[in-house]
Amino acid sequence: MTRVFWDVDTQVDFMRPDGKLYVDGAETIVANLRALTDFAHGNGIRVVASSDNHDPGDDELSATPDFVATFPPHCLRGTEGQARIPETVLRDVLVVEPEDAAAEVVRRVANHSGDILFHKHYFDVFTNPSVGPVVEALAIDEVVLYGVALDVCNRYAVEGLLSRHPGVALTVVTDAVRAINEDGRDALLADWQRRGVALACTGGVVAS
Repeated sequence: MTRVFWDVDTQVDFMRPDGKLYVDGAETIVANLRALTDFAHGNGIRVVASSDNHDPGDDELSATPDFVATFPPHCLRGTEGQARIPETVLRDVLVVEPEDAAAEVVRRVANHSGDILFHKHYFDVFTNPSVGPVVEALAIDEVVLYGVALDVCNRYAVEGLLSRHPGVALTVVTDAVRAINEDGRDALLADWQRRGVALACTGGVVAS
């Protein structure tokens, strides 16, 4: 059984009130994000993470965003806002770019025991073509997922895992996620739960 913690986009531009695309209330989950990260690193659990790593011409970015398919410029490559917050910094990290050949990434992952970070140019992590092959290569069958934003990047990660890797047992940590539209949070979580996703709190995860 291969269990991983899956950290979605806990980056400065999303997590801090002065970030370029701040998710309202994101700072309220930082303590739980730290607890999950520390628990994983303290117990030999690999963290698989995603990060937006945008160039100005990426399709997701727009000066007139609709906040559905397009968003204001954020997490630009090389900026402070693209970095992860200190509480979720990865250890011995292997960075996988969308342009990397999946076969070569799988080879590198086989010889790597640390965390893995998938960079992406679009909010769906599966637009990085190495994600699926790495899930298969590591024989991941349990994912504990958290981060931001619940109704955008988390949603694409959850939906991608459900559709592409139905054998993976998926848990969403409900007090370690925030949505852009918090009003839709309960309905989204309830739908996932009906489809077999487990819901947990940080305390329950670290106690187990």
